[in-house]
Amino acid sequence: MTSEILMITTLIAIWISLFMALVVVCSATHFWLKQSKKVTEIKPLKRYPKVTIIVPAHNEDVVIKPTVEAILNLNYPADKIELLLYADNCEDNTYQVMQEVVGQPQYQGRDVTVINRHGTGSKAGVLNEAMARAKGEYLCIYDADAMPEENALHFLVEKALENPERHVAVFGRNKTRNAKQNFLTKCINQEIVVTQRIQHVGLWHLFKIGRIPGTNFIIQTKFVKSIGGWSKGALTEDTDISFKIMQSGKLIALAFNSEAFQQEPETLKAYMMQRKRWAKGNYQVVISNFKHLFDNSNWRVKLETFYYACTFFAFNLAIILSDFVFLFNIVCMGLEAFMPGIQLPFTFGERNIYLVQILLFNWLLMILLYLIQVNIAMSTQMGQATAQQVWIALAGYFTYSQLFIIISVDALSSVILDKILRRDGTKWVKTKRFTD
Repeated sequence: MTSEILMITTLIAIWISLFMALVVVCSATHFWLKQSKKVTEIKPLKRYPKVTIIVPAHNEDVVIKPTVEAILNLNYPADKIELLLYADNCEDNTYQVMQEVVGQPQYQGRDVTVINRHGTGSKAGVLNEAMARAKGEYLCIYDADAMPEENALHFLVEKALENPERHVAVFGRNKTRNAKQNFLTKCINQEIVVTQRIQHVGLWHLFKIGRIPGTNFIIQTKFVKSIGGWSKGALTEDTDISFKIMQSGKLIALAFNSEAFQQEPETLKAYMMQRKRWAKGNYQVVISNFKHLFDNSNWRVKLETFYYACTFFAFNLAIILSDFVFLFNIVCMGLEAFMPGIQLPFTFGERNIYLVQILLFNWLLMILLYLIQVNIAMSTQMGQATAQQVWIALAGYFTYSQLFIIISVDALSSVILDKILRRDGTKWVKTKRFTD
């Protein structure tokens, strides 16, 4: 009886995950087919609202110079940009590099302030301080490693002005600027492209659900003040504020053609530390919002919570249980050579349909869907649709993608222990940077 319950639970979890992924893939495909018939143009905006660009930087002297230069060279009226550069509790030369960049002759007269900050609250603390002093109608956030393409801000503002009452925030896409560094960065690049070109696009196109990605986005200054700014107790302040925006009934719109190039971890240790922080922060936010599945909250909050639950709970449960059942049956099949008559513990009743066969079918579907996602995503981006990407995707599925399970289990365990032991689980760990 126990084995049958375990098998059925595994299959239900797998099919829930597959169904949600398939819906999003179909939606994204429809979007890109429609978009392929259009030509992207840089049209003058109806108006150019003042934008305060904030760059929080903690020990970022390796990457900060090209980022600041890219921001100062944006295709947006210079007199409509206020730039606030924060060297947040730095122990390196971030502050000095910032001053050197803005001191160059071509940037004289620009509205730029470099702040050597020694406050608390990490990134959320910086954003709240900047919000209080900002003069712009919109706040625009760029991480220290995120180099915006010259028209990135133009496209963000253009999307906001389509419906300023509802589009209180607009987010763009982030691309990997060190994608060719090694196998890890190539896999991360594929993950980023799938996330940006499939998941974000699919959810926005079908449900008008957007997610603030942490960098390369704008948000109305008056709105973010009305919701109390950024939560200092959240490891992923972007996910936290996304739920707040959806709860208000407003939209986080997608400007798919706004791009920024960010640096990704180049070592396994740096990657694991970064993704554990992300996963733990997402778990914290999803768990705190789980109650909204059963109250009168905005339907987008409910759907987003359900989607996160499918990703972080159903998918993980499916993989863990299916791996356990598969390995247990393999062990029993091996023992059968020495102990004739031994029975496989996980089968479907008298007809003796081995679960390994059913799970194999599901795994094939999961691999197929994964490859479809990667290929569709790559085909929508210039120069990414190559035969090499298919082989990277296959290798990555059996190696890189499996790290997600380890990270998620570790992060969830940490969240649970934080609750039980009443310890502070909001310690922020900086992502290591590398020279380009």
